[in-house]
Amino acid sequence: MIRDDIRNIAIIAHVDHGKTTLVDALLKQSNTFRNADAMGTTIMDSNDIERERGITIFAKNAAIQWKGKKINITDTPGHADFGGEVERIMNLVDGC
Repeated sequence: MIRDDIRNIAIIAHVDHGKTTLVDALLKQSNTFRNADAMGTTIMDSNDIERERGITIFAKNAAIQWKGKKINITDTPGHADFGGEVERIMNLVDGC
């Protein structure tokens, strides 16, 4: 049975193009985090190095509910050095 209430997406773009900012905005807009202001400006950056440098190193996923659909979102690294991580996530999202 194919479910039509789940969507899987990956946000992919070059470094400093707002991938994490977009995911954070979606999380706040969907009220997934009740106290998003206390979380800081980047909810998805959980690693100290990521917060310090303002980059995504490890891909992370989150889910939001929107208009009766569950949207699984994966935030990916943008730097070319982490291309293997992006490829791994693409295979994961595409295979679902």
